[in-house]
Amino acid sequence: MTTIPDITDTEQWILRTTLRERYGRDSELQLADAEIRLHASDRELTLCPVVVWQAEDGCNFLVFKAGERRYRCQFFYKPYKQMGTGVDEYDDLAECAVALLQAQADYVAEQRGDLPARKR
Repeated sequence: MTTIPDITDTEQWILRTTLRERYGRDSELQLADAEIRLHASDRELTLCPVVVWQAEDGCNFLVFKAGERRYRCQFFYKPYKQMGTGVDEYDDLAECAVALLQAQADYVAEQRGDLPARKR
């Protein structure tokens, strides 16, 4: 069974700093665990640490730690419609967070009609 290290103070700092730059204020981060498949072929689920936060518009963001310097991310407004960046995994947490925030901003712009809709 694979053991994934917990979210470190440094990783939390990276996320808090990135969110402060985006929103101009501190955001509340919540730490949790989730069971995910590390590989599509896996039959077993692996327990992974997750950082969760919610934006003022009700969007939920998740960053999963899938290993040492391995991160996955998604956002959703409704649990049955989860969206991501189009990249399966990042080796840089700051890049992961910025890409996630940009994907959500693009989604909002598409919904308003400011950007043409992309296939997801």
